[in-house]
Amino acid sequence: MSQTKENKMGVLPVKRLIVTMSLPMMISMLVQAMYNIVDSIFVSRIDEQALTAVTMAFPLQNLMIAVGAGTGVGINAMLSKSLGEKRYDRSDAAANTGLLLIFFSYIVFLLLGLFASEPFLRTQTSDPQIILYGSTYLRIVCCLSFGLFFQMTFERLLQSTGMTVCSMISQMTGAIFNIIFDPILIFGHFGFPKMGVAGAAYATVIGQIIAAMIGLTLNLTKNKEIHFSLNRILHPAAETVKRIYYVGVPSILMMSIGSIMSYFINRILSGFTTTATAVFGVYFKLQSFFFMPVFGLNNGLIPVLAYNYGARQKKRIDEALRFSITLAVCIMLVGTAVFELIPGRLLALFNASDNMREMGIVALRIVALNFPFAAASIIMSSVFQAFAKSIYSLIISLGRQLIVLVPSAWLLARLTGNVDMVWWSFVIAELVSLILSIFFFRKVYREVVEPL
Repeated sequence: MSQTKENKMGVLPVKRLIVTMSLPMMISMLVQAMYNIVDSIFVSRIDEQALTAVTMAFPLQNLMIAVGAGTGVGINAMLSKSLGEKRYDRSDAAANTGLLLIFFSYIVFLLLGLFASEPFLRTQTSDPQIILYGSTYLRIVCCLSFGLFFQMTFERLLQSTGMTVCSMISQMTGAIFNIIFDPILIFGHFGFPKMGVAGAAYATVIGQIIAAMIGLTLNLTKNKEIHFSLNRILHPAAETVKRIYYVGVPSILMMSIGSIMSYFINRILSGFTTTATAVFGVYFKLQSFFFMPVFGLNNGLIPVLAYNYGARQKKRIDEALRFSITLAVCIMLVGTAVFELIPGRLLALFNASDNMREMGIVALRIVALNFPFAAASIIMSSVFQAFAKSIYSLIISLGRQLIVLVPSAWLLARLTGNVDMVWWSFVIAELVSLILSIFFFRKVYREVVEPL
């Protein structure tokens, strides 16, 4: 093992280390957010029903992402901590076992794509066109999701060993190919057939498969910290599976809660009009442009915290947390300013009708108030993930999205009969999340960091 690689997260100046680790992921996630926005912009050019259909398909699509990303968090935490402790047998076991676990995850969503796509859409709407659009989209992205699962896993392996630039190359390349193929396949350019919503789905999976192939190549040729073995992949140790899922399952559940929340919010909003559901979809795409860089910062911070926890470097942990929280809040304040100042221009990108524009301006301005609170909560959650306390992240996410957000949205909808009031539920939920995050952060800090 390279001495430089071994010591990178333990000896570089902390601010420089955080930037070095996080900036490539922040850039790649910005590109990821951009392709999500561009994807919806092109879909909205088909018609508003197509945009609504993709929004209603999102909860199941997001569940798929949650399983892949959550498993990756478990792999990442075990691998980084093992490297910090110089237990290289464990780090190799985490990488190899992770590949097998992610393959079984794909099989589950292959079956869901084949048999559950249309029934899932029918629980949210009776509009036959939206059901047709949405089920078509879901079948493609679920049945061909092996690209997504392996892309996320290979990128996590690169991130956890400090090779964030390589991870950025993989993710950005996939996103760029997605953006290129979107208009070609949706509208039928350069001799390709006009495929509509199906074209958007195929563009997505093509980008994911390309990114997975690049991630595999970079791990095999550049990542000297991990050694792949077919025998180890096919014969996982039960203890390794347990360690990965001990951190990974709470992360999967935490991210899956977002899918459940989206599903119920879709149903609450569609009780007013499908245009409200389309507005929710547009908001979700636009907010990702600011949330994704913060998640990139979070992903860069987790291995730094895990490594320095293994190396018992309390001062470096403290400095990393202070710097990251400040940076995250500044990013989100920019997002709040953009949503408050130019919401109409943002909605115009999605071919918004006058009704959608009027409804959307109010929604964006209200929901953007919670961005700075969310930034602090996201960075504090990195402590729970890095120190194998992900159960606290799960409790916070459960409290924010299911115990507070969905019930308050339902109550505001029922009591006021005004769709504009529903958006305040997001602000209420984020304040509750911040309070819970501070409480659990202080608890973990006292128990884990202070003894160092």
